[in-house]
Amino acid sequence: MILTNFAFLYTSIQECLELKLSFHGRKVHNLGRPVPVIEGLVASTGLSPLIACSIDTGDRGLLSAFMERWHRETSSFHLPVGELIITLDDVSSLLHLPVIGDLHAFEPLHVDDAVQMLVDMLMVSPESARAKRVQCRRLYVCLQWVRDIYERQCQAGHWTAAARAYLLHLLGYTLFANKSATNVHVVYLEALRDLSMTERYTWGVAALVHMYDQLNDASMSHSRWLGGYITLLQVTNMFFIRSASTMFNFKFCCTFIINVYNFDVTFVVLDLRALSVCRGLHY
Repeated sequence: MILTNFAFLYTSIQECLELKLSFHGRKVHNLGRPVPVIEGLVASTGLSPLIACSIDTGDRGLLSAFMERWHRETSSFHLPVGELIITLDDVSSLLHLPVIGDLHAFEPLHVDDAVQMLVDMLMVSPESARAKRVQCRRLYVCLQWVRDIYERQCQAGHWTAAARAYLLHLLGYTLFANKSATNVHVVYLEALRDLSMTERYTWGVAALVHMYDQLNDASMSHSRWLGGYITLLQVTNMFFIRSASTMFNFKFCCTFIINVYNFDVTFVVLDLRALSVCRGLHY
């Protein structure tokens, strides 16, 4: 996070409806770790930190308050105490994903190409691929169907296909989560074609770009849904609150939160103490 020091910056903001969150922490935890046979394969992609990075519930009040201060022009939150920017360093530090490496170009897919990709990489029948694509519309497939494919391929001993299905399911509920909360774009399978190459991609960059796109959409006054990886956004904002309490003083930070965001002070103090324990610090 970058907290730039400048004079009191406060802009007039249209009142927005409280956001609904596409939050999937419990679904990631319910699937759990991959079966032991493919655990090494999944770890070699560099995406395994996502398995344990998601928190179970989103703080709708906190995220709604920050969303009201998101500016599309600067891709940052404009707060009375400064400007908050989610950086690649935040992504790397919090999610342990690479931010240096190759950029994968996700090319637009034709419907037939998407079906063939599902057939080749997940080892499903063309009929099943077409049916599920139609059910989820356009070039998306249902995440529950992807999970079923993972379990089916594990039973059949098709370990590479099982690993791809597991990773697509993981990406659909974390880095590339969308407002639908039920499906994932087929194009992300392309980055999983050669699993030995997957770790070379800058997943942290892709995650941040996707998060910015979701924030831009949610900042529109007519929008009520926030997609993207909510864990990244919420933890970043909570670390900002803790940093602000250190920089200015704890009492001022709580007063600022109560006055500007109408939060409950007890809830904020508890969250700050929880964060301090994670960092080995104490209030």
